[in-house]
Amino acid sequence: MSVTTTVSELRDLLDSDRPPVVLDVRWALGDPHGREHYAEGHIPGAVYVDLDRELAAPPSAEGGRHPLPSLDDLQAAARRWGIHEGQPVVVHDDLGNTAAARAWWLLRHAGVTEVTLLDGALGAWRAAGLPLEPGLPPEPEPGDIVLTDGGLGITDADGAAELAASGLLLDARAAERYRGEVEPVDPRAGHIPGAVSAPTGENLAADGTFLPADVLRKRFEEKGAGSAKRIGVYCGSGVTAAHQIAALEIAGFEAVLFPGSWSAWSSDPSRPAAKGDQP
Repeated sequence: MSVTTTVSELRDLLDSDRPPVVLDVRWALGDPHGREHYAEGHIPGAVYVDLDRELAAPPSAEGGRHPLPSLDDLQAAARRWGIHEGQPVVVHDDLGNTAAARAWWLLRHAGVTEVTLLDGALGAWRAAGLPLEPGLPPEPEPGDIVLTDGGLGITDADGAAELAASGLLLDARAAERYRGEVEPVDPRAGHIPGAVSAPTGENLAADGTFLPADVLRKRFEEKGAGSAKRIGVYCGSGVTAAHQIAALEIAGFEAVLFPGSWSAWSSDPSRPAAKGDQP
């Protein structure tokens, strides 16, 4: 099962008799203007997806800043996006797919097998000299997709602690947040004790495409993935951790997601926090 679709493959698919639904998940931490960026120019026919409203439930101390949406809410959103049964889906953002991977993970978790990330995200489309469409198009004709639950593994805070102790728990945040030097949004600085730093950005080449599978495999083996019986990933709020899971899959590893991530862990005063560059 492929994780990515190249720009040339997407261009051909859009001209085929079975075109995919293209989802534009324009989002970045601290930038609430995704819809405006989409309106400035998007892949023709792409549907805007609001990460905060459609790919997450309302925030809470227990669930973190981006709890997983309910299956019913996700299915309603997927139908609004125009996804039909058996129709392929290609998702992207404008940030190396670090946000779009949330949609990829959720749809995979919900039983959609033909969902891929546009390798290189919107930057690759631009670099190929392909056109962008301005404006806010009308909503697509509703789809009929039926979603199911449990396609990918998840864990909670207790499970994350167990993975850190007896498996491999990867922290996908920037290294300075892992070390506890800065914490821009969550209640406490630091990391889950025993977690290994593996910043999401290191999954990508300079052009925003995923590194080759063998390079990613070596990267994760050096973090301990080769000998780990079970692998888990967390980040700030369960968004960029999904990108790490995509990179792990490209490398040949399976991993579970801790959706609450550091935002939920750090909100619980009973949970310890470690600082520094060591687990």
